[in-house]
Amino acid sequence: MHTLLVGSRKGLFVIDGEGLRWEIVAHHFAGDPVTQVLVDPRDGAWYAALRLGHFGVKLRKSVDQGASWQEIATPAFPLKPEQGPWADDATPWSVDLIWALAAGGPDQPGLLWAGCLPAGLFKSEDGGASWALNQPLWEDPRRREWFGGGYDHAGIHTVLVDPQDASHLTLAISCGGVWQTRDGGASWRATSAGMKADFMPPERAEDPNIQDPHCLTQCASQPDVLWVQHHCGLYRSSDGGERWDALPQARPTGFGFAVACDPHNPRRAWFVPAQADSCRIPVNGQMVVSRTDDGGASFQQFGDGLPQQHAYHLVYRHALDVANDGQTLAMGSTTGGLWTSVHAGEAWHCVSRDLPPIAVVRFVG
Repeated sequence: MHTLLVGSRKGLFVIDGEGLRWEIVAHHFAGDPVTQVLVDPRDGAWYAALRLGHFGVKLRKSVDQGASWQEIATPAFPLKPEQGPWADDATPWSVDLIWALAAGGPDQPGLLWAGCLPAGLFKSEDGGASWALNQPLWEDPRRREWFGGGYDHAGIHTVLVDPQDASHLTLAISCGGVWQTRDGGASWRATSAGMKADFMPPERAEDPNIQDPHCLTQCASQPDVLWVQHHCGLYRSSDGGERWDALPQARPTGFGFAVACDPHNPRRAWFVPAQADSCRIPVNGQMVVSRTDDGGASFQQFGDGLPQQHAYHLVYRHALDVANDGQTLAMGSTTGGLWTSVHAGEAWHCVSRDLPPIAVVRFVG
């Protein structure tokens, strides 16, 4: 039996099932947009980030698997300085969206990370009761070159904590590239070498500081292997993200938002291709999932159980996930479709066609 958390524009759905039998067992925060969820592997706590418009960003926490929720603190920027080098900063110093949530290492109880829009990274050491902005990254002068990829301002949508070294974090920023720290956030390096942004002038296309990684994921068993769905194609790294190799064999296109990788097999990953940036629908109206089993040298496309005519689904960057068994996947779309696969993505089962637009899908455990 698997449990799914599905964050949508109109609440958080809890879905239980396996095989072809799945059931919505709970609906929390009905009518409220849920932008991110986290299941803390250390203590089982659930976290949900809400974006309430006029009422701002909120965080909720449950220690009893959703039976009850408490409101906890939300990340907040300090007041923007009126003098000094950041007085003229064009980026607003206010959190508009919590885009990433990550738990610290097993030896760091209560430590959480939150990536936000605009691109601030926040840390909590008390299970979300309080948050502090990571000043070294926010005040890095290179941040001035970051820009929005879909939003008006750059945002941190991926925070990966190295399972072998919790002081090693890898971030993905749209548009700001891949950044890493090996000292718990005291210092940072841009590590986007090998990526190419063809939306920039040729002389800046390989600038590591303006890349647009749509989604970044890490192989749990071999954390030096990372995969990126970039605005301009797919990339893989086998050296912990120091260098990125393009995967030009991606089919039917290299454009998309989501990527998930096998937690046990560092050569297998899944992507959900769309036609192009300028036409964000499945190619030829046929929804498929693309999988590589050889580190990106070749790709197969699977559409069994997915809509194959007049399909206009887009899968956002957090709306594809794979369970710990490496065989069970779940995927949600912008038009409220939710599918699962127990065959490593080769065949899919429609759980619902009627959910609100889906932002995030995560397996519990």
